[in-house]
Parts: sequence; structure tokens; C-alpha cells
Amino acid sequence: MFGIGIPELSIILVIVTLIFGVGWLPELGNALGKTINNFRKASEGKDEIEIKPKES
Repeated sequence: MFGIGIPELSIILVIVTLIFGVGWLPELGNALGKTINNFRKASEGKDEIEIKPKES
């Protein structure tokens, strides 16, 4: 997958943690997961994607 292995992913995770902080990681992972899920749905030709306003 794109030539990225475990060492590269761990370095990227450390850099992201330093930039965004530990508190942002769950939100960032959730947003990334929804983005990938919506991309898959769109590439399969389904018309509906998940768009929800951010809950406070």
C-alpha cells in the first residue's frame, strides 16, 4: 500500500501527535474514517453519503 510500512506509519503517528496533541486524535481518526467510508460509497455509485453537523 503506497510503499508505507510500519516504521513509516509510526513516525507519521508521532508527528501528528506532536502537532495536534493527544486530545485531537480521536476526532481526527473519526473524521478520517468517515471520509474513507464516504469515498468508498461514492466510488461504488451509491447516492447517499453521511453528512452530519458537528454536535456540541
